[in-house]
Amino acid sequence: VQLQASGGGLVQAGGSLRLSCALSGLSRRYYVVGWFRQAPGKERMWVSCFSPYGRNINYAESVEGRFTIFRDYAKNSVSLQMNALKPEDTAVYICAVDYRPEFSGDPCHTDASEYGYWGQGTQVTVSS
Repeated sequence: VQLQASGGGLVQAGGSLRLSCALSGLSRRYYVVGWFRQAPGKERMWVSCFSPYGRNINYAESVEGRFTIFRDYAKNSVSLQMNALKPEDTAVYICAVDYRPEFSGDPCHTDASEYGYWGQGTQVTVSS
């Protein structure tokens, strides 16, 4: 399983970016996908998640209403549309997957320990 994040860059406050996470090596259709971010000197923070069957999509309070997670099952990719960006959104954004064989219910993890596969991250810098 490999994850490749892209789409980061430098943007002014109030601007938008769309991050993508290309997933490969996945033979099963259903898995949990999450986005996390890590700013310099800070711990990794959960941003959003998308449940295996699409019934649960959650966002961190700090991005609720500004960020939207999308999943393209046909292309095996996940996107994060980020609008109204703020300087405090500056971080490396990382996608992750929980690819266990079965799920109880339709979970959407906020805990990084639930994810077994991680991408390398893409830098997002928001200038004031």
